[in-house]
Amino acid sequence: MKVSAAGVSVSIDGTPILDGVTLTAAAGSVTGLIGPNGSGKSTLLRCLYRIIRPQQGAVLIGEHDVWQVPARRAGLLRAVVAQDQELDNDYTVRDIVAMGRIPHQRLLERESATDRAVVDEALARVGIEWAQTRRFATLSGGERQRVLLARALAQGAPVLLLDEPTNHLDIGAQLELLDLIRDLGLTTIAALHDLDHAIAYCDAVVLLQHGRVVAAGEPAAVLTPQHLADVFGVRAAVTTHPLTGRPHLVFAAAAAVLLAEEHAS
Repeated sequence: MKVSAAGVSVSIDGTPILDGVTLTAAAGSVTGLIGPNGSGKSTLLRCLYRIIRPQQGAVLIGEHDVWQVPARRAGLLRAVVAQDQELDNDYTVRDIVAMGRIPHQRLLERESATDRAVVDEALARVGIEWAQTRRFATLSGGERQRVLLARALAQGAPVLLLDEPTNHLDIGAQLELLDLIRDLGLTTIAALHDLDHAIAYCDAVVLLQHGRVVAAGEPAAVLTPQHLADVFGVRAAVTTHPLTGRPHLVFAAAAAVLLAEEHAS
């Protein structure tokens, strides 16, 4: 299902955070939101999943304005894996994944056989079924992210929204999680800190700076040396990763490159 934002603007305590942001994420694609700290990535995601209401503009999933439909309906349209989610650490893994079924249940309705089957499938799909009776607090960071992703899958929504999904994970867990997300086939929008992940795993990226869209489109067309110099203040080159064959970014501080060029001359 397609996701679109049109002219989204947000100010918090009088400070503009987003200024007329427009984007489109094609059905089934993976779109990365990238930009420096404070560029508006997380705020834009929160507009998409109904935490921060835009002062201007609209956010659509399919033909549905997410701020005009009931909360339960919105829960059937998109699932969320947010940063630093606070959960009762006494919950078991299965308890947490089962929370994804809440939008499908009436008030005080008990878990059905269908709910249990969906939870089983979600646990298996992310490879965490072995831990379903474990307490959430006993898991590693990578395992916790898999549990939260399984909860999102159990929700059965066509759109997945992720805020820095690889934050605090070691490199192995990062790559495993990104491979898993890439293979889900859902319309996915993720705020990403690592630009190399964005160019390697995303179908499209949206580059933000000071709450505005600098560029949007295919990663290679957006993550150009000029854009990276203008927005991040670094020198960069796009190469091919020697192990995966995917596009790969190589960075250097602009000052270091200038010094090397002076020495070479």
